[in-house]
Amino acid sequence: MSKAVVVNRQSLFLRPDSSRVVVRPFKPATEPRDLNLTDKTRANLIVDRVLALEPQAADLLLADVLENFEGRHRNLLATFEARAKEMEEAFAPHTVFSPTQRQLIGAYFLNEYSFEASALFNPSIVAHPDQSGVPEGSRRFVLSLRAVGEGHVSSLTFRTGLIAPDGGVEIEPTARLASTPTIQTPLSGSPDESVELSFSADQHISERVIFPVTPAQSNGIEDARFVEFETEENEEKTFYATYTAYSGKAIRSELLQTSDFISFKMTPLTGTAAMNKGMALFPRKIDGRYAMIGRQDNENLYLIYSDDLHEWNGGQAILRPKFPWEFVQMGNCGSPIELDEGWLLLTHGVGPVRRYAIGAALLDKKDPSKVLARSRDPLVRPEKSEREGYVPNVVYTCGGMRHGDLIILPYAVCDTVSNFSTIRISELLQTLDG
Repeated sequence: MSKAVVVNRQSLFLRPDSSRVVVRPFKPATEPRDLNLTDKTRANLIVDRVLALEPQAADLLLADVLENFEGRHRNLLATFEARAKEMEEAFAPHTVFSPTQRQLIGAYFLNEYSFEASALFNPSIVAHPDQSGVPEGSRRFVLSLRAVGEGHVSSLTFRTGLIAPDGGVEIEPTARLASTPTIQTPLSGSPDESVELSFSADQHISERVIFPVTPAQSNGIEDARFVEFETEENEEKTFYATYTAYSGKAIRSELLQTSDFISFKMTPLTGTAAMNKGMALFPRKIDGRYAMIGRQDNENLYLIYSDDLHEWNGGQAILRPKFPWEFVQMGNCGSPIELDEGWLLLTHGVGPVRRYAIGAALLDKKDPSKVLARSRDPLVRPEKSEREGYVPNVVYTCGGMRHGDLIILPYAVCDTVSNFSTIRISELLQTLDG
């Protein structure tokens, strides 16, 4: 019988906040809804109505809009202008507009979206690229979270915090405002295009929200698994995150890349292995090749190699359901963590009554297809106080981080809120057998 590992749960519950909003494009149905048929779209008709306002009435209306939404967003007038520029087709046959008219039109084609109104969950954690001023023995981190709002649309949001030498975790206060990024590359509509995004460097990281921007992501950017990737000496740090893009009808895996959490590049992954959820990238190449852990058959975990970071095919099943807590299926819980003893892979399993739990496996460092040991019993399972939420009986994480002899493990509770726990590595390794 394996020895039970001590998991120290903290009480840092990160809860969804419906007051945090971004502005998103509002797109009315294209067909006219008036009783009298017309060749104009609803967007055309809205523009016509705005332009029919007397100048003084338009000025008063714009002033009222700005007063009503004051303090809720940055640079609202610039946002209105940018949206008006996107609505050029709706302006025909009109050719001349006053600044007030353009800004009003932009306002009519936007709506506020409470991006984390429903849930804030499935976190992953990496060391912050800036460790300046951090006390000795501590570490600043970036936490990514999946936020869900109206219509169950998922986006990616961030928090920062500090890990103390003893593993205690502090979360920095969240910014009052929230913003979506500027798209740096024009969207061509190609399903395989990469997209570059950027935020203002003066925005706090918790203000930055990556909302779906392509058709493949239109219903969600889900479950980002961040990892700091080992680069050549003197190169800047590179962080990758594999995530699931969901269109409402289909899923696929995509890759997010950043060095500073200000500028990002999003690229679809190709190949037979990329048509599934839950891929997790190893933090460095193995024998000169990239490596992933993924699930291809809804049950087992596969090891996949590739010479191309963006194309993934084939794979070898290395972990199958073995113990009762994982009989339904297995999945990874983020990128493998490198230890002297091997690769520590956090896993999740699904058991009776769809109860989720988190375990671990130890893979050979030179040949990760060799499983050296695994959890006979879960490390983390829902406690009585953690069973209620949007999806009952679920604990889940998209990645932990090593800090000395500790694993810092952020985890989600019932697809609703997130918390932290710590596990001592030396104790954890003693519990792995299987």
